[in-house]
Amino acid sequence: MTDNHNDTTGIDAQLLALAHAMTDLDHPVKVDMATWAREHLAQHDRVEADHESRFAEADWQRLADRGVMKMINGVDVGGSGADLATMLLTLEGLGHGCRDNGLNYALVSQMLSTQVALERFGTPDQHAQWLTPLMNGELFVGFGMTEPGAGSDAYSISTTAEPLPDGSYKINGHKAYITFGSRFDMALVFATTDPKLGRWGITAFLVPGDTEGVERGLNRAKMGMRTTPFGDMTFTNVIVPGSAVLGAPGSGAAIFNAVLEVERSYVFITQVGAMQRQLDDAIAFATGREQGGGPISSHQAIAHRVVSLKERHETARLFVYRAAMASAAGNNVSMASALAKIAACDAGIASAIDAASIHGARGYVSEYEVERDLRDAMGGLVYSGTSDIQRNIVARQLGL
Repeated sequence: MTDNHNDTTGIDAQLLALAHAMTDLDHPVKVDMATWAREHLAQHDRVEADHESRFAEADWQRLADRGVMKMINGVDVGGSGADLATMLLTLEGLGHGCRDNGLNYALVSQMLSTQVALERFGTPDQHAQWLTPLMNGELFVGFGMTEPGAGSDAYSISTTAEPLPDGSYKINGHKAYITFGSRFDMALVFATTDPKLGRWGITAFLVPGDTEGVERGLNRAKMGMRTTPFGDMTFTNVIVPGSAVLGAPGSGAAIFNAVLEVERSYVFITQVGAMQRQLDDAIAFATGREQGGGPISSHQAIAHRVVSLKERHETARLFVYRAAMASAAGNNVSMASALAKIAACDAGIASAIDAASIHGARGYVSEYEVERDLRDAMGGLVYSGTSDIQRNIVARQLGL
């Protein structure tokens, strides 16, 4: 994701591109990605995959081969250096065309968290060892901040990294509810080297999954996003060299903050695309379903629900692109990113409920793939910081 904050011409170009993206619901980049996704992704039995919590590895590699994973990173580290508008339009099109919400979320989560952190704070050797294979779809990574006793209060982590005389560290701790926690090849682990220092004692480490003492948990059952691998990570006397530190010792909190702000700004972009798919499906069903001598779309109650789907989709979309414009302009994005997450999350849940209501019994049973969108949308209340935490952020920004 190219950073042109110090180039006025570059900033203007990014803002213009984002403005076009924001106002063009049928932007060619988005339509092209949606078309490709419909033809190449999620061709498996999605109901069965959801039931079995099965991850679509082949689709993951197809996305990598298309270059989607490289879009967030600059050309100097081997990425495509895509501008922000192109990246968001592509991911929005992915959500529109691919019905596997779990796959879409896993992709966005990795791109917006670990890949951003590695590019911004990693060394050339760390780029070569970890970032390049991640962009190529060859590795899975667990972003290890959350713990059983440290969720919203992220900096109260208990995982420790004891500095050793030879410059290495000994890591002990347990991370919970981690995307790819059940199958990671590398873990980005946040641990404290001195609990007395609070957030200033937190350091980030790049830990290979095959290191002695590293344990992957089982894939945890969950309400939605079942096709996203999800589990715990345990570290027992894990020895890593000083070269495993990402950034500098004590900079872990700053790294986490920088990444989280990016993630919560854009993590809902594929769901924005999915909301457009919900709208398309609802219109097709409502106009094709005959009841009482005519299509159910002729009933005001149904028509109004469809209108609400349209309203919420565009509202969520505008909030996400608004956060992108604030970032491109070099402005503080704390409020914009928090509002983007709140708006998209609330809209996604409400629209999934309306979509199920429009489809009647078909919206309740699994085979028609309507109810799954509601279960998937509920995860947004929790990941990337709970919605209540986002409201606290906005309240502080308002001086409350």
